[in-house]
Amino acid sequence: MSYSGSGYDGGDSNARGVPPHAFDPYLQPELFRGVLTRRVFAFLIDLVVLSVPVILGYLFIAVFGLITLGLGWALFWLAWPATVVWAVVYYGASIGGPYSATMGMRVMDLELRTWYGQTGYFVLGATHAVLFWVSVSFLSPLVLLVGLFNGRRRLLHDIVLGTVVINSSIRTQVAPAARSY
Repeated sequence: MSYSGSGYDGGDSNARGVPPHAFDPYLQPELFRGVLTRRVFAFLIDLVVLSVPVILGYLFIAVFGLITLGLGWALFWLAWPATVVWAVVYYGASIGGPYSATMGMRVMDLELRTWYGQTGYFVLGATHAVLFWVSVSFLSPLVLLVGLFNGRRRLLHDIVLGTVVINSSIRTQVAPAARSY
C-alpha cells in the first residue's frame, strides 16, 4: 500500500501493509517536549486571531443597522453561522497550508502531522477544528487529561483523527537518515 505524497513507499510495513508511526516518543522525546503547554498558548493566540474579524463584523452590522434605521440589524442572524464558517475555513486553510499549522501553532513552533508523517490538508484541518470544539464542549477535562497519559501527548480528537502535534524546529533537526537503497 502506498500513500502518495507522504514519502512512504511501503518498504517498512508490517504484514498488513500499514506504515509505521513516523514519530516515536521514546526515540525522539524532544519532538514532544512541552507540546501540551504550547498547544494551550497556541489555542489562545488562535482564539484572538479568530475573534478580531468576528468582532469587526458585529461592529459593522451594528453601524450598518444604525445607518439603515434598523434594517441592517437583520444581518445579525448571519453572524453566528459566519463565525462558524470562518473558524472552519481558518483551521482548514492553516493546517492544510505549507506550514501545517495555524498562526498560533506557528508562533509556538508547533505543527500538525498525520501519524505516518504526512503534512495536514484542508479537510483534516477542518475536521480537527470541529472535533476539538465538540470534544471541549462535552468532555472538557477528559480532552486534556488524555494528553498527559500518552507518549505522543495526543489529545482525544488527535487520537480519533490519527494526528500528532510536534515541535516543528526539532523535526527539521531530527530528520531521519536517507535510505541507501
